[in-house]
Amino acid sequence: MISSLEKAPVIAAHRQHDKDCGSTEVQIAILTERINSLQDHFKTHKKDHAGRRGLLLMVSKRNRLLRYLAETRRESYGALIKKLGLRK
Repeated sequence: MISSLEKAPVIAAHRQHDKDCGSTEVQIAILTERINSLQDHFKTHKKDHAGRRGLLLMVSKRNRLLRYLAETRRESYGALIKKLGLRK
């Protein structure tokens, strides 16, 4: 879980206007931040299978959001995956 202090710079970096806190780009960036923080958790807690299920749910939700963004706004999709470093 990431705190609101850690979430604020992520939102500020990916928002489209001043009051944007829930656009597709912001949701994907927040999920990516949560996924990255959980990966560190699983390096030390290898047998946390319930947490691993939550991680898989987050990854699949991020994939659905990325698919939606790719279908609706292709140029924004390309910029976002490049900015987040998701696909190589």
